[in-house]
Amino acid sequence: MTTAVILAAGKSTRMGEGVDKAFLSLVDRPVVAWSLQAFERCADVDRIILVVRKDQIVASKAVAKMFGISKLQTVVAGGAKRQDSVLAALQVCEPDTRTLVIHDGARPCVTPEMISSLVALARRTPAATVGRPVIDTLKNCPKGTTVAETVSREKIWAVQTPQAFQYSVIKKAYASLPAKSEVTDDCQAVELSGVQVKVLRVDEPNFKLTTPSDLQLLSKLLK
Repeated sequence: MTTAVILAAGKSTRMGEGVDKAFLSLVDRPVVAWSLQAFERCADVDRIILVVRKDQIVASKAVAKMFGISKLQTVVAGGAKRQDSVLAALQVCEPDTRTLVIHDGARPCVTPEMISSLVALARRTPAATVGRPVIDTLKNCPKGTTVAETVSREKIWAVQTPQAFQYSVIKKAYASLPAKSEVTDDCQAVELSGVQVKVLRVDEPNFKLTTPSDLQLLSKLLK
């Protein structure tokens, strides 16, 4: 069985004071509803766990009902850090889960086809993520905004979500993660446990809602 975890418990600090970007209106539905519907329509996903802020649990269930998310297993409260939210989801995963897909709810451009391709890869390898080669010129500025050197972009990839794992691999990786450490994505936790990660190239838009200007761009993309 394949379980999907959608993370929507972030602080949204760059969106403004008191804003929960997962529940902002995007075209004609909340931001998080776009991801919920993509995983709902994906034939390779059996269950969905949604992780939100504690005060958004009731609202999340209402959104899921409104948009017909029949695969939703449960909604749980997230933590202060990303790994806290993932651990909260791992605690409620059904024991028959074989593949776990983790996705940022702030990436509403995800598609069922993208998810299926990633799940297929994760069934052949312990860990996989979507991403694309970096095309911008990279500069190293160790003292702020002064360039010290140009960094070769060859072999550098920008990694996104969804990310998919054999369940035993991601569970072990988070169980062995030092308490005071902090990872920026779930592949990093797996890398620290010594497991290699494969990257699935995607070229369609899949960026993360971070600032108010991103909301305007996403609205144009998703109309």
